[in-house]
Amino acid sequence: NMTYSGKTFAILSILWKVFLVVIAMHLIYIVIQFLVAGLVSGKNPFALIRNQIPGYATAIGTQSSAATIPVNLECAEKDGILEEIRNFVVPLCANIHMAGSMITITACATAVCLMYQLPISLGTVVPFIMTLGIAMVASPGAPGGSIMTALPFLYMVFGVEAGDVNGPICAIMVALYITQDSFGTACNVSGDNAIGVIVDTIYRKFIRKDSAVKV
Repeated sequence: NMTYSGKTFAILSILWKVFLVVIAMHLIYIVIQFLVAGLVSGKNPFALIRNQIPGYATAIGTQSSAATIPVNLECAEKDGILEEIRNFVVPLCANIHMAGSMITITACATAVCLMYQLPISLGTVVPFIMTLGIAMVASPGAPGGSIMTALPFLYMVFGVEAGDVNGPICAIMVALYITQDSFGTACNVSGDNAIGVIVDTIYRKFIRKDSAVKV
């Protein structure tokens, strides 16, 4: 129907802009996370970001947080995170920390609403984000796992009829998400080590009561 009505190319011309905006949001979020981690730990945030490049690149190639765990553990070691902390935080966050995926899903849902002139407001988006935050805990760290977890809740933004999981709008959501799933995963795993640095600092200060390793 979209091809017949001539909407296909109009939609494609918008999607690449959404793609660029989402990636920019990911990068900004990663920088903010490491700035906070650097502030808490006293480490150089830009050195932490540099250490994360192998994990980021691996996540882009695998599209899987779980498959990136071995490389991310090496990045955590470069960050000076204690072995017992990195062996706990990195695998745990690979399965429950999906901030990059949430950014993507929310941005894509907003874009689809604007493309199809569906009503959207903070009153619909905020409850959706809160629900998504809980649902993402159950999301598998596998390619496309986050959007599959989010599908049953898209009606909260699109409405009951437009939010039909078998309908064309949800199909566009899935397609749009999959095109940048690599970058969402890279954002997820990068944030895992930022969290690891913070947890490591708290553990050293209040439990072991020693100083963190400088990076």
